[in-house]
This record gives sequence, structure tokens and C-alpha cells, in this order.
Amino acid sequence: MRNKYTIFLCLILFVALVVIEKENNIISKVSDKLSLKQPPLQAGSLDWISVRRNGSNVLLSDPLYRYTNRRLENFTELFEGGLLSASASNGRKHILLLATTRTGSSFVGEFFNQQGANMFYLFEPLWHVERMLTLEGGRTNATVSASAYRDVLQQLFLCDFSLLESFIEPVPQEHVTTSLFRRESSQSLCEDPVCTPFVKKVFERFHCRNRRCGPLNFTLASQSCLQKQHRAIKSVRVRQLETLRPLVEDPRLDMKFIQLVRDPRAVLASRMVAFSKNYKNWKRWATDGEIPDDDDEVRKLKGNCDNIRMSAETGLKRPAWLHGRYMLVRYEDIARFPMRKAAEMYQFTGIPFTSKVKDWILKNTHASSEVSGVYSTQKNSSQQIEKWRVTMPFKLAQVVQKVCGPAMTLFGYKFVENEEILSDLSVSLIEDMNFL
Repeated sequence: MRNKYTIFLCLILFVALVVIEKENNIISKVSDKLSLKQPPLQAGSLDWISVRRNGSNVLLSDPLYRYTNRRLENFTELFEGGLLSASASNGRKHILLLATTRTGSSFVGEFFNQQGANMFYLFEPLWHVERMLTLEGGRTNATVSASAYRDVLQQLFLCDFSLLESFIEPVPQEHVTTSLFRRESSQSLCEDPVCTPFVKKVFERFHCRNRRCGPLNFTLASQSCLQKQHRAIKSVRVRQLETLRPLVEDPRLDMKFIQLVRDPRAVLASRMVAFSKNYKNWKRWATDGEIPDDDDEVRKLKGNCDNIRMSAETGLKRPAWLHGRYMLVRYEDIARFPMRKAAEMYQFTGIPFTSKVKDWILKNTHASSEVSGVYSTQKNSSQQIEKWRVTMPFKLAQVVQKVCGPAMTLFGYKFVENEEILSDLSVSLIEDMNFL
């Protein structure tokens, strides 16, 4: 029996090595274009030795090389430790909240972050992956990044932080870091036993706010994750739902995908405020000048809308591999009916809708203007959804409608024909639609 088991595991390892080798061929083609964000070459530093791999010069510090190498090491550790098995999820739910920036995802993510002792929640862990894989000019290779996002998410849902660690800079020492993006947005990372004694002389940029903790220890985080009944992750970086199919097919996971969308006109208006420096062209167009159809910013907007639409179309078709695993939610519906939509989301995930979450929603959907900042999760939700209509120039709305029309139609957002209708808040721009 043991021999059969050994042969089975060796076969799995062989298949994994073949897959990894194929990914290496892709990686080698783009590695020389990466913005490494590393200090100059230091003589005598083994980490900076140049090697030949797949016919290309690659530095051992190359993030893509490190990613692939770490993936193989992680697989080997699981194999040798006997942890690689086709075990069931044992009733544990794994929830991925998919969105794009300025769609209210931080607010909706709190629906799960506030669940309490039986939920392990992570806020934007893929931020580190995107940053490491950024090419010159601020873009990422879609094929490589999609693969990396998938693998990191898979390991995080299994409470393994080792792959994520390879993307964090500076590299964690002894699995301890002071650099995890927005650590404070995850209750699980700021409570016992993950909250270690505070170290006064150590600076942690994204430190816990409700209590003073020492640097984040990933070993303790992994142990805490394993003890929680359910796991949820919020991310705005996954472009296509289809790329996450391997997570559904992993028998150790019981995946549920919730895709959050928002009127793209409102998204643009919000981004122009939150990311003002990156939207200088749009702000200039808002006051003077024609908007060129072939501008990079316009093409980027179209690309974003197309990615969101294609992911939603995949989910709404409900293919066999996504049966019972996909839910589409509009931010506007959550803002208007927060308790009802939260209940629907919890019913979809199969997790009890606790009184703690209900209390948080009641408190944080009736916040005063004094606490409703750009990045705040406290909102007077009934006032937020239409605010953009009185600030966005009609000509910007026209551009969004032109390049994002198919997505707007799919999600039930009405077009406006003139400035008067745009600013008339008595006219609803949201069609009643049921995506269940």
C-alpha cells in the first residue's frame, strides 16, 4: 500500500515539474524587461550571481525566477511533509471578493472581516505580487501575473504564506516582516496569537491600529489561519475569473467567488479624487480640450471595463465548474440595501450571518460626513451612490459610456443623453436586475 502511495505522489510531483517548466519558458521571455527595484550589484553577493536559464540571462534575484523557484520548493516541502493530499475542505469555506479599485470593495470586505473568531480575512495580499512583477512603464505581463496571482491565492487559502513572502520587499527575515500592505485592515493579523509584543524601535508602516503589535510573524499567522473555520480574501488585481479555475478544482478548497461591480462613471469620478496624480489628463479634459479616442488613458479605461465584463459573463453563464460558486453584486444595491445584500452574500457562502456583522453594518452605513474619508469604510451609503453625478462633467460621462457601454448594459446602468439628466438625482440610473 505504501509503495502505491509513493508512486502516486511521485506522479503528482512529475506533473507539477512539467507545468512549472512550461511556465519557466514564459518567464524567461519577460525577465529581462522587469523593473527589479533592487540596489546595485554588490560584489561577492551570491544573490546577484547571473546564471543561464532556458537560454536567457537571469539574475537569481529576478522576481520571476524567485517566484518559480519558490513555487517548486514549496511543492517539494508539501510532498516531503506528506501534506500534499486530495483531502476535502471539511466544511471550510474559501471566499474571494473580486473587484477593481474604487468599487467599494474595502467596505464590502468588512462584511467578512467583521465575522469574528471563525473567519480569517486578508486585505489585498496581491498588492505585493503586482508590485514585484511590474514591468518598465508601469505595466504587468498579463500571462505571468495571472499565474502568480492564482498560485499565491491558492497557497494563502491553504494558510501557507511562504510564496507571498517571496514577493515582499524587503524579504522577511525568519518569516517576520514589517512591510505587509495594509496589515491593519485584517482583524486576524492584529489579534492574538498573531499580535506579538510591541517593539518600540521597529517601524511598521501598516501597523495595527486598535492595539500595539510587534512585526508580523507569518508562522503565527499561518497557525491562526489553520485554526479558523473559514477564510476570505479581498483583491482588486485579478483580471479574469477564468484564470482561477484551478482553485475550484483543488479538492482542498471549497471556493466561492463574489464579484463586486459599480457604475464605471462613478468609478472614474472616485479615482479622479483618490488617485488625483494619476488622473491629470482626465482632470484637464474635464475643464478644457477634446478627449482623444486613442489616448492611453482612454484605452486603459476600456480595457478595465472589458475585463470586468468578460469575467462577469463567464460567471453569469454558470458553467459546470462554477455551478453554485459565483455571485455578482452591484455596489449600488449594497449601498441602498446593505443588510439585505449582506444576508444574500452570507446565504450564498453558506456561512452564518452573525449579529456582530449586522451591528457593524448598521453602524457603518449611517456614518456622519466627519468620518467618511476617501479610504474610510464608514459611509452614509444612501448618500454615496449618486454623489458623482453632480461633480462629473457630462463629456467625461459620454466617454465612459462609449468605451464601457457593453459592461454598463450587462450590469444594468442607464445611459444619460444630456447634462440635465446626469445631474437630476430624481432620475435613477440603475435598472432593477436580479443576478442570482
